Amino acid sequence: MGQDLFDLTGRRALVTGSSQGIGLALARGLANAGAEIVLNGRNASKLAEAARGLGGSTHQLAFDATDHEAVRAAVDGFEATIGAIDILVNNAGMQHRTPLEDFPADAFEQLMRTNISTVFNVGQAVARHMIKRGAGKIINIASVQTALARPGIAPYTATKGAVGNLTKGMATDWAKYGLQCNAIAPGYFDTPLNAALVADSAFSAWLEKRTPAGRWGKVDELVGACVFLASNASSFVNGHVLYVDGGITASL
Repeated sequence: MGQDLFDLTGRRALVTGSSQGIGLALARGLANAGAEIVLNGRNASKLAEAARGLGGSTHQLAFDATDHEAVRAAVDGFEATIGAIDILVNNAGMQHRTPLEDFPADAFEQLMRTNISTVFNVGQAVARHMIKRGAGKIINIASVQTALARPGIAPYTATKGAVGNLTKGMATDWAKYGLQCNAIAPGYFDTPLNAALVADSAFSAWLEKRTPAGRWGKVDELVGACVFLASNASSFVNGHVLYVDGGITASL
């Protein structure tokens, strides 16, 4: 027991959108816990660079997570030639900031594809193999916007609310097959996706006052939650959204 509960030795983890930012940090954290990593993204050169940084037996699986057929072909091919994917982290996502009354329809549709369809596409493709084995861990990356809204990002908020409820649906459908499906909801973290906000001194000052912890999160602070949800330590945790947000959703 003890530390063995969190040991991922002998397991293989696919992390989507893992060439940078939160995805790469989670991939590194899972590797440090013993997992073999499968990096994913659309840019093969960025994936290769990230893989060199991780070292070891890191795999690179380039596919567009918004393309349902491409996802299924890539996952099925990997399972057939390399082996089982025991852990999936659905991290691929994007942001677009515009007041709702001016929000472009094409940007709205792109957000839906990137933030929701990818979770369905990769989740379904991987779960079909996990179900046959009677075990698997799916971790979807939600957001503080799963619970709260801010001006200018209403469609993003809608997508992350959907990720939270899709996580509950996955657990409801797949727990009987031995899968645990949960989500991590990060608060405000210093990542490439938030670069514009980090550079905005007025926003950073507001965030520090609004967050009980008084600061931006560091991406490595998401690793513990991910290892927990990927490991035997969470064997009876299902359909849960774990907020890692410095207390922002707990406080008015």
